[in-house]
Amino acid sequence: MAWIYLVIGGLMEVFWAIGLKYSDGFTNPIISLLTIVGIVTSFYFFARALKYLPVGTAYAIFTGLGAAGTAVIGMMFLNESISLMKIFFIILLISSIIGLKLNAKEA
Repeated sequence: MAWIYLVIGGLMEVFWAIGLKYSDGFTNPIISLLTIVGIVTSFYFFARALKYLPVGTAYAIFTGLGAAGTAVIGMMFLNESISLMKIFFIILLISSIIGLKLNAKEA
């Protein structure tokens, strides 16, 4: 269950990172509120995962999922630049996340 919590937290990190962009520095009240809810939800699931997983591994996976997911969403839906090098490094990041998962031990 800890891994599910960690993935949910990482995916929620993508949600709130995109929300930060559209909150206009927290001047857009509705988007700002949704972003804050996303942040709280993300950290809730991350904290739940930390009850069972080593903090170093869990944090690396949590932030890696958020970074990779945000980059992919940016390229696919937000007109951010796409390059072979960017795709290569996202794949490398995802491969590293998988490697950490395969080598992790639950507490």
